[in-house]
Amino acid sequence: MNPVAIVYNTRAGKGRSKKLVDRVSTVLRKRSVLFESFEDEWPKDYSGYSSVWIFGGDGTLNYFINHAIQPLPPLAIFKGGTGNDFATLLYNEASADEMVDIILNAKPRPVDAGVCNSQLFLNMAGLGFDGQALKNMQTIRWMGSFVGYYYAIIKTIFSYKEPYYLISVDGGSPVTDPLLLVQIANSSTTGGGFKVSPLADIADGKFNLMRCDPLGVYKRLIKLPLVRKGKHLELSFVTHDFVEHVKIETQAPIPAQLDGELIYADHFEFSILPGYFRFLY
Repeated sequence: MNPVAIVYNTRAGKGRSKKLVDRVSTVLRKRSVLFESFEDEWPKDYSGYSSVWIFGGDGTLNYFINHAIQPLPPLAIFKGGTGNDFATLLYNEASADEMVDIILNAKPRPVDAGVCNSQLFLNMAGLGFDGQALKNMQTIRWMGSFVGYYYAIIKTIFSYKEPYYLISVDGGSPVTDPLLLVQIANSSTTGGGFKVSPLADIADGKFNLMRCDPLGVYKRLIKLPLVRKGKHLELSFVTHDFVEHVKIETQAPIPAQLDGELIYADHFEFSILPGYFRFLY
């Protein structure tokens, strides 16, 4: 049987990944499971492995899928980063030992991926406000995922000005609107537990496109707790649709995030890739 490939990022989660790898390696040795570990510098070709176990956060996972040669063997992701939204979605609150049991006994299940301007993502993309919040968070990562993300959002609430977006959905006619928030979600949560898109499903072949109209500072503040709990979809200023392809243009480059990775552009093209990856969960 081919070995498991273990890849990890020593910088993720303030060293948490390395501790998790040590723990999981001990468990695998006791079970006589063959594996090879790769620290920071990873191979690109995984065709000789039975599966790949990734240790890190959403950013580590995003880096991996964008640099490894496709197609990939079945994947697993351990919660070793600052933001672990995708791993939490798959494994809930399972411990590392429990995750080993789940993964070794699981059959590969198809998981959709998104692609934005040729870059893959698994969780979600956020334009404008979300990108600016991540930019603000870059200087406060020491605060941790949830607290840091919340602080960055509060800071953004008081300073952010809504740009105009030209948006075309599934080949339809483009519509121009000023918007506070634009989210293209494959998964349901971001920022360490913010349920921004609670109806998104990683295996339905669709994005959940969410848009929020402009809001004043006071209304932004009082509605923020609803977003954290996923209670915002019925608000009059929020719309959400299930889509497969989205084109977005802005008058000037704006910040955006893909799985927590900051990018800048004035043109974004999103497509869903149904069942593109297989995960063990």
